[in-house]
Amino acid sequence: MKKVFQLLLMVVAYVAIFILGASSGIIHPMCYAYVGLILPLLSAFVYLNTATLLRSFGAATLLNGSLLILFLLAGEIDVVFIVGMIVLAALAEIIRGVLHYDTLKGVRWSFIPFALSFFTYTLHWWTDTEGSLAAAVEEMPAGYDELMKPVIDNTPMLVIVILLTIPVAMLAMRLAERTLKKQTLLLR
Repeated sequence: MKKVFQLLLMVVAYVAIFILGASSGIIHPMCYAYVGLILPLLSAFVYLNTATLLRSFGAATLLNGSLLILFLLAGEIDVVFIVGMIVLAALAEIIRGVLHYDTLKGVRWSFIPFALSFFTYTLHWWTDTEGSLAAAVEEMPAGYDELMKPVIDNTPMLVIVILLTIPVAMLAMRLAERTLKKQTLLLR
């Protein structure tokens, strides 16, 4: 029962991280588009804890799957998000399985695709630009869509930020390992 409670706590923390990232758009559209670069600094702690609790298949699946279900219920979901979350969770699970579920090496390397998960939520700006701009006109303050347009048009920056997320994810996992020494010791 304690393990179930801990896993539920990790799901809640992961959802909170996603909501924090999605809410960053209130500051500026650039924050929403690129916040996925720094979210691994938080999600590494959640992922390491979850992987320690689930020392077999399921850490990435539980976290991304729970998020998909909650966002589906909230109506905040599209095909790109669904496919992206499933693909990234599957990659993380495959990598962790190949490198062995109960090893620190498996957790470290599997976190890299998992850390890219937030970008699947924001990719609708690039895959459905017209719809995203129209939604901004309806949901956001006046002129927000005009702030979005240069961010969307700067696709090379998106690619750079996604690529930079890889070293940030590696650094984040190392920080999580050092901070959560007890969990790290449970893995070989």
